[in-house]
Amino acid sequence: MTEKKRYAKIERTTNETQISVAIDLDGEGKAEIQTGVGFMDHMLDLFIKHGLFNGTIQANGDTYIDDHHTTEDIGIVLGQAIREALGDKKGIKRYGTAFVPMDDALAQVVVDCSNRPHLEYRVPELKEKVGTFDTELVHEFLWKFALEARMNVHVIVPYGHNTHHIIEAIFKALARAIDDAVAIDPRVKGVPSTKGLLT
Repeated sequence: MTEKKRYAKIERTTNETQISVAIDLDGEGKAEIQTGVGFMDHMLDLFIKHGLFNGTIQANGDTYIDDHHTTEDIGIVLGQAIREALGDKKGIKRYGTAFVPMDDALAQVVVDCSNRPHLEYRVPELKEKVGTFDTELVHEFLWKFALEARMNVHVIVPYGHNTHHIIEAIFKALARAIDDAVAIDPRVKGVPSTKGLLT
């Protein structure tokens, strides 16, 4: 029997952005990223690599204003793509957790593919910018991602002082936690819920 491919491609066009995301949950970390937001290119490349996904993320947005709309909309479309790629969620582990250190910073991310979206964001105060990137957009990205992926996402950073390191640790931990949660466990029959439903 051929194994079902866990892949999705989502495109979204508004007056502010044009976003295209393709994601294969069972990849090997191959990424093609071009968003027009350099810092997000870096973070998304790390996300694909450390989640062992294959992914293409293309964005064209009104970055002449700022990076807000592009970053937010990437979170929306990436979340939608992962949700679609998961399909009926049969056989998945459902929960995932990862700790990732990055020099001075430590990040923990815990996720539940529960269809109950929530973001809990316990992160020290960040410097306002990394280069030209507004760091408040990290929360915006994660919230929209959790909402559209229909995931419960907890982000906890107990310590760290370099803002770039903190954000990098978060994205790597998010990727690894999702990889853990979406892994197929042969012991799981149907969906891992006493309700019998996760979609």
